[in-house]
Amino acid sequence: METLNIGTKIKKLRELKNLTQEHMASVIGVTQSAYSRMEMGDTEITYSKLERIAGELGMKPEEVIAFNESMVFNVMHNQTGNGLIIQHNHLSSEERDLYRAQIEVLKEEVSYLKKIIDSLIK
Repeated sequence: METLNIGTKIKKLRELKNLTQEHMASVIGVTQSAYSRMEMGDTEITYSKLERIAGELGMKPEEVIAFNESMVFNVMHNQTGNGLIIQHNHLSSEERDLYRAQIEVLKEEVSYLKKIIDSLIK
């Protein structure tokens, strides 16, 4: 499986947010053609530019860097507009078991806290 370069990652994320190259270029203070070269991998992206790009995408720079093609994005429409669901289907059975165990612990904690709240209300 080929790893996406940072420019391709930014392009995919920008498109998911329905943002134009012109908009992103203005955010980081470059021309649209300079921004396009960054997405194509022809120009290096400085960390300060990556920070501004990530901020505009509503992400942290490390989240942009970590974005990969094993994530499946499903865009759905709901009452509040466009929502984004990220499904990562490459968990090992051990990871799934850990998540299930953590969910059970949290369920027990919620139940316990509800009992405390109920007793305080009465």
